[in-house]
Amino acid sequence: METPYYLIEEARMLPTLERIRYVQERSGARCLLALKCFSAWCAFDFMRGFFAGTTSSGLYEARLGREEFGGETHGYSVAYDASEIDEVVRLCDKVIFNSVGQLERHRARARGVSLGLRLNPEVGHSRHELAHPALRYSRLGVRAEQLPSDIGDHIDGAMIHVNCDNDDFASFCEQLTQIEARFGALLSRLTWLSLGGGVAFTSPGYPLDAFCERLRSFAAEHSLQLYLEPGEAAVTNSTTLVVRVLDIVHNEVPTLIVDAGVEPHLLDVLTYDYTPELEGAVALERSDDAALRRPHAYRVCGRTCLAGDLFGHYRFEGPVRVGQELRFPDAGAYSMVKNNFFNGLRMPAIHHRDLSGRLRLARRSSYEAFRAALS
Repeated sequence: METPYYLIEEARMLPTLERIRYVQERSGARCLLALKCFSAWCAFDFMRGFFAGTTSSGLYEARLGREEFGGETHGYSVAYDASEIDEVVRLCDKVIFNSVGQLERHRARARGVSLGLRLNPEVGHSRHELAHPALRYSRLGVRAEQLPSDIGDHIDGAMIHVNCDNDDFASFCEQLTQIEARFGALLSRLTWLSLGGGVAFTSPGYPLDAFCERLRSFAAEHSLQLYLEPGEAAVTNSTTLVVRVLDIVHNEVPTLIVDAGVEPHLLDVLTYDYTPELEGAVALERSDDAALRRPHAYRVCGRTCLAGDLFGHYRFEGPVRVGQELRFPDAGAYSMVKNNFFNGLRMPAIHHRDLSGRLRLARRSSYEAFRAALS
């Protein structure tokens, strides 16, 4: 197949989705696919059997969730524009506002749907400050002291999203304790609460049964329907980005130039400065210059003009040649949703393999798409 392309495989997705179904069955919480992370609707027919619906962060995601996925459709935005609120209400079962001002401004036009408000308990967990939703000065959600005394008369539910890549169960439990301390009186007046995404409960070794019990007891204590919004946790190791080596450049150390780019095709590598897994190779510390001088060690770079277009440093099992394919096996989360046409490169095609092994082309890039994205 022509590279670059993403390959979504249902067989690789299945173990993670089965964990999601297990959590729903054991805890009573409902899981919603976070479309901000993964919106490849070619896989929705398979995925919808494991989710109660979708959650969106903007109008177009809400429409995609309603039209292509079905089930419950939750809508949230940091700020809704007045021109889009009517369509958001038409598409969504639950609409969550980020601030009291947004709620007051739009609630008259949102009658007929369940309304929610994002809360900020001022605790959270993230490996990266850039992605920490509850840091000081956060614009995401309302602190307890900012809530009007009658807020329970105007909302049915709330959303508290304070995690990113949190695989620490004890940290999650402590968050629930803090949420009860800050918002306990309000929780008793609500019918539902979304705990957002960012909890890595589908990771191997995560204490699923203890997690389910904590959710179940919290929901019972406050008579709430709980929701979880797994994004990355839903698609870990489901999707491969396949690229091809176009050239090998030597400047003290060998550098592989591949037919993709970090900024247009795997942006989070640049944003969060990490080295993605690469099949058949061992990732090296980027600061370890000596490791790059060992046999079969290479820098792997993209072909954009960005000087820092670097996937990472790797040691391979043998020499790499021009024309060889390289495969990044965990490229489903926050990749396709962030694709762009930087440098006029074609976007990777999307291929989808179902459980039976049938492979189909879901999308092919074109000049027309590039041209239509501009004006």
